[in-house]
Amino acid sequence: MAAPVASKAGSAGTTSKPPFPELDFRSGARVEELNKLIQEFTKHDQREYDDQRALEIHTAKDFIFSMLGMVQKLDQKLPVANEYLLLSGGVREGVVDIDLDELNVYARGTDYDMDFTLLVPALKLHDRNQPVTLDMRHSALCHSWLSLRLFDEGTISKWKDCCTIVDHINGATNYFFSPTKVADWFYESISIVLSEIQKKPQRGMPKVEKVEKNGTIISIILGVGSSRMLYDIVPVVSFKGWPAVAQSWLMENHFWDGKITEEEVISGFYLVPACSYKGKKDNEWRLSFARSEVQLKKCISSSLMQAYQACKAIIIKLLSRPKAISPYHLRSMMLWACDRLPASYLAQEDYAAHFLLGLIDDLQHCLVNKMCPNYFIPQCNMLEHLSEDTVMLHARKLSSVRSDPAEHLRTAIEHVKAANRLTLELQRRGSTTSIPSPQSDGGDPNQPDDRLAKKLQQLVTENPGKSISVFINPDDVTRPHFRIDDKFF
Repeated sequence: MAAPVASKAGSAGTTSKPPFPELDFRSGARVEELNKLIQEFTKHDQREYDDQRALEIHTAKDFIFSMLGMVQKLDQKLPVANEYLLLSGGVREGVVDIDLDELNVYARGTDYDMDFTLLVPALKLHDRNQPVTLDMRHSALCHSWLSLRLFDEGTISKWKDCCTIVDHINGATNYFFSPTKVADWFYESISIVLSEIQKKPQRGMPKVEKVEKNGTIISIILGVGSSRMLYDIVPVVSFKGWPAVAQSWLMENHFWDGKITEEEVISGFYLVPACSYKGKKDNEWRLSFARSEVQLKKCISSSLMQAYQACKAIIIKLLSRPKAISPYHLRSMMLWACDRLPASYLAQEDYAAHFLLGLIDDLQHCLVNKMCPNYFIPQCNMLEHLSEDTVMLHARKLSSVRSDPAEHLRTAIEHVKAANRLTLELQRRGSTTSIPSPQSDGGDPNQPDDRLAKKLQQLVTENPGKSISVFINPDDVTRPHFRIDDKFF
């Protein structure tokens, strides 16, 4: 990676030479320059929100929660007391492991200014203390079918129209929860609710600019004041505890040992609507450890996160065609690096350039060897299905990055600057009027909603990805009551 600094001094009587600047051996780039470019990228990529923007964020989130309450009221399928996981960043940013080839392309600045992913449990299995055993007989590793036999008759009756039916020789009928049918139902229900909401618009209500079904997720873009917010809403199955197939992972040593408790890491997991390369789309779900990843992120140094974000920006543009590598692969490699390398090394504040170069090397190594183990289920190779031609094409593209990382960083900086300019132009056009929350009815700006918005700013800017428990009264869907970890709002 980087060439060592030259010896500080020669033998006695000789003239000492000043040390060489630290260089990257492969590209000849100065490490100091790469660090500065990463810092510049981070400055433009990370945005700070003022009170008005915080209120707009709250207004959009409040609208989404109220909409989901109305979806629940529509046919009582969703749990009344549900627990959502809100993640900063859309599905295209790799916050969950879902295939990107079925998703329409949205660009920050052009289509939206901020993006979020919301995992919404359609079903919950929260009363189990033992490792959860899933039906993986028909699936590839890291995937599962889900039989409604695990649930009561009422649940089966509610959801049987979203199942595939398998009749056994003994005459019994088994209903398998279908990710595609659930996504179809969810999209139709959301469309009905949004149509009803728009018939009776309230003052300050967000403008629904786009509602699209992207594979098995529903993407909604809301206009609130001068902001456009993308919500990727993912119907999931939620479990407390830990899957038996990932039990051996807990026996290994990890970088988070001693920093967070095992109970925090294994508090729950999900099935997300995504199948394997050769799987049956109507039946197969993918295991997701998004809740655990939120906890692990707390243990990753800021310099490594900066390198990861910069590397992600480079590969999203460079490796977009054909679709083979997603930012989630890069996230997995970063977690493996955290286990492999000393914590004292990863904590170095001025090592962002080393980390960026290392992530590119790691990604290229994974492509050449067609091997990227899932962090939680290492026996699952996430690149196994790719053709030799595809992996070598992407490996060659990465080789060009490795030969001139500074130039690719400058390009990433220009892209994020251009997106920010588009956002600022929109804000200038729409900043003359402030946008009240739908619940504030345009009243006193010091009403509780304003204070709530400021508290909620912590959720988005300081604690992205916190678990939110939402307790919705179906008879008053305008007022969701929710808890962020142990704080009630």
